[in-house]
Amino acid sequence: QVELVESGGGSVQAGGSLQLSCTSSMYNYESYHWAWFRQAPGKDREGVAAIGTDGRTTYSDSVKDRFSITRDNAKNALALLMNNLKPEDTAMYFCAAELGAGPSLSRDDFGWWGQGTQVTVYS
Repeated sequence: QVELVESGGGSVQAGGSLQLSCTSSMYNYESYHWAWFRQAPGKDREGVAAIGTDGRTTYSDSVKDRFSITRDNAKNALALLMNNLKPEDTAMYFCAAELGAGPSLSRDDFGWWGQGTQVTVYS
């Protein structure tokens, strides 16, 4: 049973930073592309950052230049560094994975999902 487990969420004042982590038990981790999604109450789940098997990254316009996604194939780990957080970044954050090159921010391109970690940004 493959599991994706997020951690690192919490409450932070606007302008602050948080780093999310996602670990997995996947075999052949390096063959998967990964992404971070978020979902606020009453809104659709949206992709915010993605990384392909070759390390290429892509970001949504709302987080570009503030968030950074990285992967460590040796540790089966994914991270999302979030700087200059804003109240509108408040959401449940999920990591997701799928076989293939990527990167992709499309929810339909992912079959493996974590349970999420809550991020709350207060002003």
